[in-house]
Amino acid sequence: MKIEEVLLTNKFENEYHKASLNIMYTSNFIQSLLKRRTDKEHITLQQYNILRILRGQNSKPATINLLKERLLDRMSDVSRIVDRLVQKKLVSRRMSNVDRRAVDIFITVEGLEVLKKLDKEMSIHAVLEQKLTDDECKQLNALLDKMRG
Repeated sequence: MKIEEVLLTNKFENEYHKASLNIMYTSNFIQSLLKRRTDKEHITLQQYNILRILRGQNSKPATINLLKERLLDRMSDVSRIVDRLVQKKLVSRRMSNVDRRAVDIFITVEGLEVLKKLDKEMSIHAVLEQKLTDDECKQLNALLDKMRG
């Protein structure tokens, strides 16, 4: 569906204005789609991303700083999110054996089970594959990378 149809207007200042709105709308569309999927497991998108990072650590501990560096949403309060995941028993925290001031964070078996349930549903590339060709995705990636400079 064209952005004009979604926003019920064709009055844009210029193509840059239209593209900016289109990017924001599409981002929100994807976020909403993924949020509906994580809601089924009673976790947020940020919690899901932290669980994925921890699973990728392959049983090695992570710290709050490592999670902050790797999160898609860099504005998140990672400590608070980890606290909630601990309450849900999806992650555990332990004092670091290497640095007594640091806390190591690990994904639990329950956390791995939640990810296993969500793995297929959270694959957003399936949505893209239905709408865009491989070449179109390459072009889109190049344009988005160029935009971020």
